Amino acid sequence: MISRLFPITSWIKEYKRKDLKKDFISGITLAAYGIPVSMAYATLAGLPPQYGIYGYLIGGLFYTILGTSRQLAIGPTSAISLLIGTTIATMANGNVQRWADIASLTALVFSVLAILAYILRLSGIINFISETVLVGFKAGAAITIGLTQLPKLFGVKGGGANFLERIIILFQQLPDTNTAVLLFGIAAIVILIVGEKMLPGKPIAILIVTLSILLISTTSLAHEDFSTVGEIPTGLPQFHLPALRIKDIDGVLPLALACFLLSYIESVSAARTLAQKNGYTIDPHQELLALGVANAAVAFGQGYPVAGGLSQSAVNDTAGAKTTISLAFASIAIAFCLLFLTGFLQNLPTVILASIVLVAIRGLFDLEEIKHLYRINKQEFYIAMIALIGVLIWGILTGVLLAAIITLLLLIKATSAPHVAFLGRIPGTKRYTDIQRHSDNENIKGILIVRIESSIFYFNTEHIKEQIWEKINSESDSVKAVILDLNSSPRIDIAGARFLKQLFIDLKSRNISLKIAEARSEVRDALRSENLETLLGHISRSVSVDDLVVSAINSNLEMPPA
Repeated sequence: MISRLFPITSWIKEYKRKDLKKDFISGITLAAYGIPVSMAYATLAGLPPQYGIYGYLIGGLFYTILGTSRQLAIGPTSAISLLIGTTIATMANGNVQRWADIASLTALVFSVLAILAYILRLSGIINFISETVLVGFKAGAAITIGLTQLPKLFGVKGGGANFLERIIILFQQLPDTNTAVLLFGIAAIVILIVGEKMLPGKPIAILIVTLSILLISTTSLAHEDFSTVGEIPTGLPQFHLPALRIKDIDGVLPLALACFLLSYIESVSAARTLAQKNGYTIDPHQELLALGVANAAVAFGQGYPVAGGLSQSAVNDTAGAKTTISLAFASIAIAFCLLFLTGFLQNLPTVILASIVLVAIRGLFDLEEIKHLYRINKQEFYIAMIALIGVLIWGILTGVLLAAIITLLLLIKATSAPHVAFLGRIPGTKRYTDIQRHSDNENIKGILIVRIESSIFYFNTEHIKEQIWEKINSESDSVKAVILDLNSSPRIDIAGARFLKQLFIDLKSRNISLKIAEARSEVRDALRSENLETLLGHISRSVSVDDLVVSAINSNLEMPPA
């Protein structure tokens, strides 16, 4: 029980000294990467830079004890930062302290949702937002994030509440571009991209940050109207409950829910990728508790919602992390910086933070995957585009929820109109497959073999009935027997069982028999509860389609010539 709640206890006794060294190096590397990135993401969330650092400091420390991924790094991510920034903008009325309080309250509500999901064993919620929705969402988020950062790159004020307004305002302000800021930002982007390729996994961002601070502090660039992050409070965050309550702010609950879903999906996806690479497995259920407690701690420490991002986790993994102890070392290094180095950071140009964000979001826009979706499945492509356009037009929260709702509606539509396959015998065998896909299959004269390729529920019985009767009425030879292959129907509700009962009665009135093959245990139990065995005879899992075909043929039905 203890090892399940606190996974660290299952391996800490066997922790090796050589792993300690690797975790120490990766922790320091992660801190060097995380400090500038978290500052950049905090500005994206509309918060002062230190609030992003608090997320790395506190979130990783608690994940160390509770998480099941050995390389996952916990901190602010670009998607959640954008979600926080764009949504809270309408709630905070320009008040920075209120903005920070709402962000912390969101993290607290997030933690409650995650812990409730853990108690109720709802780890399957990861499946409610499909990969297709995420492809479109991430692409839309990348464009939106880019548009919020481009004004900083050009050294202009920017503005606008939506995609079109931001583009129009940016173009209007381009004549006011600060050339020195633009060249400085472009140089930073080039160094970051080249550095990533030549030195993968190394904290190139911290080098850029250090050099930029030195240049602004010691050269004439200080007179070129560079915006800087300003004073960052020295010391560790003060721990207290968020000053606001849910009832004080409209919209916190849906915001926290969206952050929770995005965080869990992003974290578990990254954790699974890293676990597969390193030869172990994670526990998605335990990850709910780990994220819940980490976000509760972050909320008490004035931070905003955190997640396990793939980019920061890849840095941790590439640097050699063997266990979650690397996160503890990263937190210690970050705490040291907060205590002794914040004065050095006050001259950090905001264009550098914008450059870091612009480079980081490249991976969000997966053009190859979008093209792949267009080639293989137009419906999936359109869902991705709905998510993308929804994020651009209505914002990140509405966009992703809209795409998720449409996905669920399409899923319901598909379930309400399942494929009903009509089977033929594979020549020379006792196997039966869809005759529409395999035209060389043999029709069995007078026998209609039907496979329902879904569970049978109240909302799809009418469609199934229509398909069966349409096929019966279209057959040139009169049908004497209908065989239902229920091997692909894992469940059936009461309405479904009663539908089969009525189908038996309707078929019998036309001198057509009905038999059921290969029904699963739950389906057999449901059919027996509605007394179908008194009509159909014994319903057995071991009775195959071919057994029933042979039985029907022996009942004076002619076999077609081979």
